[in-house]
Amino acid sequence: MAALLALGLGGGAPAGADPDDDGLKQALDNVLADERLEGALASVVVADAASGETLYEQSAATRLTPASNTKLPTSAAAMELLGPDYTWSTDALTAGGDLYLRGSGDPTMLAADYDALAAKVAAAGVGEVDRLVADDTRFDSQRIGNGWSADYESDYYAMQISALTVAPDTDYDSGTVVVEAYPGKKAGDRPTVKVTPATGYVKIDNRGRTVAAGESDTLGISREHGSNTIVVSGDIPLKASATKEWISVWEPTGYAAAVFRDALERHGVEVDGKTQLGRATPERARTVASHGSMPLKDLMVPFMKLSNNGHAEILTKTIGVETADAGTWSAGLRGVSSYLKSVGVDTSTLRQVDGSGLSRGNTIPSREFVKLLTAVQDEPWFDAWYEALPVACGEDRFVGGTLRTRMCDTPAEGNARAKTGSLTGASALSGYVTDADGRELVFSVVLNNYLAGSVKDIEDAVVTTLAGHGADTEAAELRAPADRNAGGPADVECAWLKPVRC
Repeated sequence: MAALLALGLGGGAPAGADPDDDGLKQALDNVLADERLEGALASVVVADAASGETLYEQSAATRLTPASNTKLPTSAAAMELLGPDYTWSTDALTAGGDLYLRGSGDPTMLAADYDALAAKVAAAGVGEVDRLVADDTRFDSQRIGNGWSADYESDYYAMQISALTVAPDTDYDSGTVVVEAYPGKKAGDRPTVKVTPATGYVKIDNRGRTVAAGESDTLGISREHGSNTIVVSGDIPLKASATKEWISVWEPTGYAAAVFRDALERHGVEVDGKTQLGRATPERARTVASHGSMPLKDLMVPFMKLSNNGHAEILTKTIGVETADAGTWSAGLRGVSSYLKSVGVDTSTLRQVDGSGLSRGNTIPSREFVKLLTAVQDEPWFDAWYEALPVACGEDRFVGGTLRTRMCDTPAEGNARAKTGSLTGASALSGYVTDADGRELVFSVVLNNYLAGSVKDIEDAVVTTLAGHGADTEAAELRAPADRNAGGPADVECAWLKPVRC
């Protein structure tokens, strides 16, 4: 708390700043004078992680859209309010001749997990049931977040949120399928299409065409609005690599039920009637099989490293359940806000409308991110949370995450740990870095309303400048190399561009 009291985050030069930091201030001013920020907005704060003393600030109180930096308050609140060992359970229960599949929000359920659950049902002696009922009632029926755009409805990073869902792989992009289209055997053939997991829940409308080798590859894959019809269209040349897309499904509860029903049939459990969705399990029901998730502290790695939106929203609704007995966004966000207040964040200066940052309704100043990053260092779960942050130039995807290609060959490489954030015209980077004297720094950079394709290298220049700063460093030495690892367009997180681009 002493560190928070020391955070005198006002305008202008920080009061009581060390003269040795004058060069740092000038260097950061130079970085933020980049012409791409002309007419744009920048909210930037740097503080000493131990004392909370502000070392640099620019528009510290200005509320800006932080994109996926919104996952910082969501993840911290989840670790505190749910606990690092929190798990979700997916259960199969019987009552009145029906088999109930009851979900609690596990975002890591794979088709293989539903198969194992079905095997347990069969082993328990269940051979035939009247109906399969999918119970997703732990969460409400609102599937998409406040302010999410129809433009990216079928994109996997905007997956619908349900207490019952399926992930196609161990990135755990719940509520999505992987669709791969390969060239046919000869020009004129339809492409060959593969869906993972194999399920009839989605229908393929294959309008594509195989063309001669060397011709343009224009093949695209998308889902029609309000349906589970996935359209494959355009041309794919002979010998071309497969076109591969992660596509969100419409109504993930039905998706989970369909995958589970197929598994039941494979294991000899006959379901007579149609599947029913969204009905609560009776209290008298008998549990015949269960599957437990990984603990929250382990989920933090794919969640934060790969900036998984679905995880953020499931955590938000789970917080609502556990703190207010309501699996809604509003209840969950009240829980997040309550936690932020408890650690000294001024929630009257910000607005959070979802857990992931996909909505542009989120507005948070860099000052409040720095307060949060400073405060959480005292939490008993901090080490696990800190390890889940992306690492600059960390080679492995589950180390470097969305920073895997950034700040390589700079003092920040392997040093800076931070959460990225990206939407069109909005970019952010907030986290921790150690300077040349071994001093741990906390920083937050939020940039909005720029017209350039990317400003990631400006964020990187801020952080590499901090990493190279020391008492004996000349101001001229703090000039970070421009555009070293710009990393491409900043419209969306690089991890949201499948196959993985970062």
